[in-house]
Amino acid sequence: MQNLKQRCRLILAGFCLLLTACSQQLPPISVGKLVVVVPDVSQGAEAEFERELSTLFGEHLKAAIEFVSPPPDKIFEKLYLHHAHLAAASLRLDVNNAKLQFGPIYQTLREQIICNHDNVYPKKIADLMGIKIATVAGSTQEDALIEAREKSPWLQWESRRTLTVQTLLQEVASGAVDCTVGNPLQLADARNYYSNLVAAFDIGTPSKLAWAFPADADPQLLKEAQAFFELIKQNGVLNRILDRYYGHTGRLLAPDAATFITKVRKVLPEYRNLFKDAARLTGFDWRLLAALAYQESQWDPLATSFTNVRGMMMLTGETADQMKLKNRFDPRENILAGAKYLALLRDQLPDRIPEPDRTWMALASYNQGYGHLEDARILSERAGLSPDSWVSIKKWMPQMNQPGYYQTLKHGYARGGEAVIMVECIRSYHDMLKRLAPEPLAGDSEEVSYHLLEPKQ
Repeated sequence: MQNLKQRCRLILAGFCLLLTACSQQLPPISVGKLVVVVPDVSQGAEAEFERELSTLFGEHLKAAIEFVSPPPDKIFEKLYLHHAHLAAASLRLDVNNAKLQFGPIYQTLREQIICNHDNVYPKKIADLMGIKIATVAGSTQEDALIEAREKSPWLQWESRRTLTVQTLLQEVASGAVDCTVGNPLQLADARNYYSNLVAAFDIGTPSKLAWAFPADADPQLLKEAQAFFELIKQNGVLNRILDRYYGHTGRLLAPDAATFITKVRKVLPEYRNLFKDAARLTGFDWRLLAALAYQESQWDPLATSFTNVRGMMMLTGETADQMKLKNRFDPRENILAGAKYLALLRDQLPDRIPEPDRTWMALASYNQGYGHLEDARILSERAGLSPDSWVSIKKWMPQMNQPGYYQTLKHGYARGGEAVIMVECIRSYHDMLKRLAPEPLAGDSEEVSYHLLEPKQ
């Protein structure tokens, strides 16, 4: 009998421990840890954007961040079960979800039916009948379809749980799926690789993106999130982060992107190690230097312009002398000199200017000269904007060819708009290289693997 009682006590104790474990709640944010649901890194810019924003929120709270990345259709479950304090996953605001609360709206994006323009594609929602549509299960894009189905109950689609919007866009481009749903930022990125994609029409209302919290979230956490977004909207940080990840999308035309991808395969391998040598010397990502060289010369070591700038990095005679470059047509010498010159321009900038704005400004001065960049910073400051933000600089640089502005500046007239276009194109090429020429892990091959789909003639 005694043994039976003891066994019963042990079973009861174990059961109580199990109940305790099952009902265990997250620790309050006051303990200094914040668990955040974010998109998987395979989502690209969207994931990087949300992770940076969440990290800044953690700094605001003076809390350490722990990221978790469940599939999109499991995000809300993490909040319902209190496995995370919040979800920063580009979620569509849903005021009808009684199990959740939402923070401030930080971005509004249209959702679009995206199809392959090599085929006859739908022009309105009625044309979607019989069309094979696929979307990511639980995503903002599926939410837009669910909304559209309220007025068109016949609307059907496939929910994919293991794919991303990017992979579905690739399926559309290859013809495996007729259409999918994506926003203009996702489409602009995908069109760099698949030029036969087209936005057919908008579906549902625009997505108002916000962070999600459990319905019974700590009121102090919600209050801090409100204060955080008010702060970063007021001081311009939110705009700078949005620009960092999305500000250059859509800059390249389809033929430019297609030509670039072809030259990555056929030309870049010959010079790749030269860019890596220059990167080791200057601290830049070698792919940024390669993107700069492509923008300047399309990786032609014998390139010469009518203004007599020469070589892979298109250096003037004055810059070549400053960098002690003897032969501007020697690709190794030219790449090293161009990289060192870019580093010199970067290091001239005030220490308070953060990355990546610092690099974007250095690229602008590579094109226009350091003096004209300083003039653009002065114009930004006169307008009450930050002279240390590329978002501000690129608004004012194009004005430097207007008499009302350049006549008030120390260095006078400049074609500042050209510098802005150059920087934004380099950013696009750099992003493409990060996907087309990823840095291999130890033991991996450095082979570049990708597939370019050309539009049918």
